[in-house]
Parts: sequence; structure tokens; C-alpha cells
Amino acid sequence: MFPKEILLASANPHKIEELEQILIPLGITLKSARDYPDGEEVDEDQPSLEGNALKKARYWHQKTGLPSLSDDTGLEVDALSGAPGVHSARYAGNNASYLQNTEKLLREMNGQKNRSAQFRTVIAFVDGKGREHLFEGVCRGTIISEPRGDKGFGYDPVFVPDGYERTFAELSSEEKNLISHRGRALKKFVEFLG
Repeated sequence: MFPKEILLASANPHKIEELEQILIPLGITLKSARDYPDGEEVDEDQPSLEGNALKKARYWHQKTGLPSLSDDTGLEVDALSGAPGVHSARYAGNNASYLQNTEKLLREMNGQKNRSAQFRTVIAFVDGKGREHLFEGVCRGTIISEPRGDKGFGYDPVFVPDGYERTFAELSSEEKNLISHRGRALKKFVEFLG
């Protein structure tokens, strides 16, 4: 049985829209951090994607009493021993832009023969009874040497998913959502709800 409401522990309009497209047809109302302006920004200071996702979902569940969903995503590059990983959003510094993070990644990949990598998303869900559930989605691919495309965000312009010749930033959102790490994790979450 589906919950009537789920709180998304994010104010990111892209994440809100993506989740609404999945949950509304199931009859679930999506609330978000935007609906609670007195909520605090949860510091993502955990050493793992799982830890950050759980920390945010726990905070919002405790604050609102609603089943709460959160995610954390990282780009894990094989030649860099899994970096930037949990630090993907702030790889070039705490207030770094997507471009600055991507430029730092490309500098560090300069001369690397092994360019394989993966995007990994972990979704944490704290249900109405306070039980915790984790769902993971992975998309393997390759880091190219020059950005291509103007869609998406983050490292999308330099990541070519396996089986494709275009970067995430060159794919339509529909194409990307079918194969993306977040799309795969969300599919597992929806299967769990059903």
C-alpha cells in the first residue's frame, strides 16, 4: 500500500519534478524541503553516499513525521581510486561550480589511459514507521577529454555511458532517465513501494 504523502529531502526543482512524474500517477502527493522553509540545510559530512542520504532522510522524517526520501550521487573514476565519489559536488572546493569541478576532473585525468568510471546514486527512504531502506543505481561509462553537449548538469558533458557514443549532456532527459544511475535507483524504490 502506497503512502499518501512522501517528503523529498531536497529543494532542487529538477529532483522534485523528476520524482513528481513518477509518484503522482501512483496517487502519492510529493512534499519537499521547499514546503518547510524553517527546515535546516543538512550538512553532507558523512564519508559515504549512503551516510549522507540517510542523514538527510532521517532529519526530514523527524522534522515532519512524513515518510522521507533523500539521495546522494557521486561520480567514481577508476583511475582516481573512486574519486571524486562522495565529494563530487564540491570536488574543486565548497562553492565550486559544475564547470570548476569538471575542469579539475579533466586535469587529473590528463594522460590517464584507463578512463572508465561510474555514476552511483544511493536513495535512502525512512518509511512512516521509521524503518530505513536503501536503493542503489549505477551507470558505468567513460570519461572523455573534452566536454560535449548542453543538457544535464554536473559531470554530464564528460561522461559517455556504456553502449552510447553521446555524453549524458547530449542525450534527451527521457533517454538519460532510462539508463541513468538515479533512474535505476528510483525504479528499485518504486518497485519496493508497489
